[in-house]
Amino acid sequence: MSEKDAKHPIANTADLKLLDFANGGRFSARLGPISKLIGLKQIGCMYMQVEPGKTAFPFHVHHANEEMFIILEGEGEYRFGEDVHALKSGDVVAAPAGGPEFAHQIINTGKTTMKYFSISTRLQPEVVEYPDSNKFGVYSRMEDGTPLTAKFRHLGRLENAVDYWDGEE
Repeated sequence: MSEKDAKHPIANTADLKLLDFANGGRFSARLGPISKLIGLKQIGCMYMQVEPGKTAFPFHVHHANEEMFIILEGEGEYRFGEDVHALKSGDVVAAPAGGPEFAHQIINTGKTTMKYFSISTRLQPEVVEYPDSNKFGVYSRMEDGTPLTAKFRHLGRLENAVDYWDGEE
């Protein structure tokens, strides 16, 4: 690992610069990117803080990347496919890549801030489905491996798709 990649191979959650990430009244979190900070290129890691009654992201499923969540503090629910599972401190949660049966979302249903790590593979390009809103996103050239930083991105709905030859001579 070069000095350009990371100043130190260790990060502490208390020292992270947390970024506010919110939309409307339901989606709100503080995110602490870790991977780049410690020099990782093939594994994504984000520290998450979610307040009671909130969720960080819409219900979604990745077609290429797998995710794993480690619940550090708090309690909540894990929407996974058609099921809902209770979450508590110490739980390790899987989100395999695939179709809607693997769609997932963590919701803080507790009374305190939920804190957890989100760890993932960093394959590109990535396609993400959002079953609740019937959307999909295509993401590439992601600086830190997450769709949030994609230089090439398109969100849409399948019913608005055009034919392969549309616009071609």
